[in-house]
This record gives sequence, structure tokens and C-alpha cells, in this order.
Amino acid sequence: MLRSPHRRLAVGATVIAALAGGLAPAATATAAPAPVTTTTTPAASAAPAPDMEGVVAALNAAMANGAPGAMARYSGPDGVRSRTVGVRDREAQAPMDIHARFRIGSVSKTFSSVVLLQLVQEGRLELDAPVNRYLPGLLPDDRITVRHLLTHRSGLADYTDAMFEKTVPGFEAVRNRVFSFQELVDLSLAEPRTTEPGVAYKYSNTNFVVVGMLIEKLTDRPVADAYEHRIFKPLKLRGTSYVHPDTRIKGLHAHGYLHPDEAGAPLVDSTEQTVSWAQSAGAVISTPADLNTFTNALMRGRLLSPAMLDAMTTVTPTDTTNTRFYGLGLRRYDLSCGTQVFGHTGTVQGFYTYAFSTRDGRRSLSALANTSNHGAANTALGGTLEAAFCGKKPAAASPTARAFTAPDSATDLPAERDLPERH
Repeated sequence: MLRSPHRRLAVGATVIAALAGGLAPAATATAAPAPVTTTTTPAASAAPAPDMEGVVAALNAAMANGAPGAMARYSGPDGVRSRTVGVRDREAQAPMDIHARFRIGSVSKTFSSVVLLQLVQEGRLELDAPVNRYLPGLLPDDRITVRHLLTHRSGLADYTDAMFEKTVPGFEAVRNRVFSFQELVDLSLAEPRTTEPGVAYKYSNTNFVVVGMLIEKLTDRPVADAYEHRIFKPLKLRGTSYVHPDTRIKGLHAHGYLHPDEAGAPLVDSTEQTVSWAQSAGAVISTPADLNTFTNALMRGRLLSPAMLDAMTTVTPTDTTNTRFYGLGLRRYDLSCGTQVFGHTGTVQGFYTYAFSTRDGRRSLSALANTSNHGAANTALGGTLEAAFCGKKPAAASPTARAFTAPDSATDLPAERDLPERH
């Protein structure tokens, strides 16, 4: 990956943040605005047909920008359509396979949010209660609430900034390491806080490490059990798992390839790792089909009550472009055609992921490029959303039309990092 001397991304910055380019630079922290209303999704009959040629063009663009392969799966009222390009394994030259499993990075945050919100429904905790009520003495500020964690407004520093300041050396230092949740929180608390609680949006993996701690404290079980019994099994997500600290992706899977900071340096196969540095913030493994099922089921109310889903989808802007928003562990993107999609972006070393659905849960798209720390590939992959949900563009598009695209540098979207990277 190319390195800019005056800009730093977290494996999560460009890595786990993405949607196509050309947007105005945003401030690193966004002051808390009023919540934004979600519009009603148009009836399925009015929805445009997905532009699968456009989807393939976006996948090919991701490859042209450094990904060995890419794939996307669209699910809608008219059925499923999937496309693959390139290879899932460079050494074996095995073609990309739509059934392959891969690391979904920060899309894991939405899984963690669902579990925690189910516990809120069950009366085991309150969204606006201090985190220290449930984890006494963990945080240095009693004003930090559960809601602040889920909305990235706690002010807790992202420990991955320092951890992955140098991309490949940082990764190799933690590839096989097993962290406790407490160790990761301690790394964050050793850094200055980024904002006062509730004041501004500032993406931090630390928030969802603490979410994992809350889940384990309230259920008295490992977070893996909560995922399995509350989401994976009920939705029959047979290709989805949380295997921490096992380093392997079992069965048919895509290899992930990490771009080093040095221009022209060879890609690093980063497939096998514990992902212990992320855990409940980014260590889930899944497939395109399972991600479609998950986002559709979430939006259709199969996992949360109507009131809790409304709370989850109540969003505030994350930057000044007014096209990207964040709710409770959930992103909302407003596309150029007016369609709003909900889900999450994901980045973990070697993998960029998008998993989004319309608010009615009738249409969904999941996409993967098997590289990371190369923002142009992430930007290109974000083009699958416009093509899938907005359909073919008119031959002569209005020069004033606003296309929704993914950021291609840290300056485009510094606060949207999921996991740290250099760019």
C-alpha cells in the first residue's frame, strides 16, 4: 500500500470505511447534531433493477486498484444475482467463488450491537446508563454510557492507531497474539481521549471491545456463544462463525492480501491470524449469502423489536457530506437515487467488505475485495452499492447530480475508520 507521510489511516480507517469518492473532506470529529429521520423505502415495484454490469465494473475497478479478486451478491424480490472476478487464492490461482468464506472486519460490530440491544430488550441493561454501572471501574469517566459506545461518541481512543502505525510490522506483531479484552482497553486508556462523552462522533474500535465485555458480563458466557445462539443459529447462517483465537478460516475461503506501506512491495498473505486485536469489534467470518440474510433479517425485525430497531436506525451524520450517518452499531448511506441503505463496512487485514440492505429488508448487497490498506480498492468496491440499489444511470446524467461514492483517502473520511491502515 502507498504511504503518505502526513496522513495516517487505521487498519480501520480506509480499511473498514468505504464508499465511492469525490466527497468533500470531513472533520475528524463531528459535533453531535440532531438525529436524522429515515425515509420510507419505496415499494418494491418502484425499485430499479440492479445494474449488474455496473456491479461488475466496480469489482473490476477494485481489481485494477490492487485486489486479486472481488465478488458481490445481490438479493431482491426478483431473486439472487451474484458476480465474481479474479482469484481467491493467488498461489493456487483459484478463481473467486461466491460461496467462499472471508473475514468481515467491522461488519462484526453490527452483530455485536444486535446482541447488546437484545439484552437491552430483556431488561439486563439500559442504553443511557453508565458503562461503569455494569463494569465497575473499567472506564475513567462515569459519563460514558452504553449508547455512547454504540454510536462512537465515548471519546475512547482507538488503540489500533498506534498498533498499526506501520502496516505490515504492526500486523505481524499481533498476527498470532491473543489479547484479553482488558488488555485492549488498557491500550486505549494509555492514550488521550478524543472528545468529551457524547459531544462528537469519533470512530474507535475500543467502543466495541467494551461492548464485547458487556455481553460477556451480562450473559456470563463467551461472546462466541451469544453470536451463535442469538444470531447464527436462528438465522441458519451456516457459513458464519467466530473462531477467536483460532487462526484458520475453515472450508472454502478467500485469502486476504495486505498492501505494505512501501510502494511496489509484494502483497502479504494475511489470511491466517487470530484477529484477537479486534475480537467483538471485527473478528467474525462469513459469506456473501449469510451477510445478505443477516442484513435483510435485521431490517425486517427478525432480531429486534420494532422500538429497538427504530432506535438502532436513528442516525446522526458522521461528516459534512450529509450522505453518511451512524446509528447504534449501524451505518446509513444515502445514495444518489435517494435510496437509503443500512449495514456496515468492514476492514481487516486483507479484506474489504460491504453489507447493506434497504430499510424494508427487501433488497440487500454484500461485496468483498480480498485486499486492504489500499484505499483506491475500497473506494472502487463501494461502487457496487450505487449499481445494485440505484440501477443503470441515465445516458446523460445531470451535471448537478450527486453520486454517492466511497472515500479514497484518510482526508476524505478520517473519522470513518474501522481498523487502522496506512495509505
